[in-house]
Amino acid sequence: MRGTAENTEALRVEVADVLAPLGLRLSETKTRVVHIDSGFDFLGFRIQRFPKRGTPNKWFVYTYPSKKALASIVGKVREATRRNQARNLANLLRHKLNPMIRGWCMYFRYGASKATFCYLAAFVWRRVYRWVLKRHPKTSIGELRRRYFPGWKPTDGGAQLYYADQTVVTRYRYRGARIPTPWDELKAA
Repeated sequence: MRGTAENTEALRVEVADVLAPLGLRLSETKTRVVHIDSGFDFLGFRIQRFPKRGTPNKWFVYTYPSKKALASIVGKVREATRRNQARNLANLLRHKLNPMIRGWCMYFRYGASKATFCYLAAFVWRRVYRWVLKRHPKTSIGELRRRYFPGWKPTDGGAQLYYADQTVVTRYRYRGARIPTPWDELKAA
């Protein structure tokens, strides 16, 4: 049995009753009821149901990084790769970009994030490439490629760029048993 809007409103009242003795309350501005097909953002993830590719009758719930979360990391990368933010490429990679990108990817690796990671890796590579070009305006591109981009991978003194698309994405974790829903009780009654 599927839940209806009345079921969700009843659950909202129940949750409010449970939270009240604890001194907590639901925020009316932050709490909203939406259909899973239209999706919602929660803790940086976008949660939405889509049909599986190639199968019009099979629908799955996907979690992937929200546009706001992606814009946040893109803004941080832009700020880190401004002209005067780092002394050299090794400092930029080791102390600014790599920890930031690695941490962001470790948080979002438990979703359908591979396409987002590929976009982020390409974006970061372009920003680093442009940063190197601006830092060395009189050096030829061939010399910069030999010095900082062996194999087209940004490298300087043992520091190498962490590529977001190399993060292993684990979409399904073992849960032990099916997660119960409140509608299971309604179905049994």
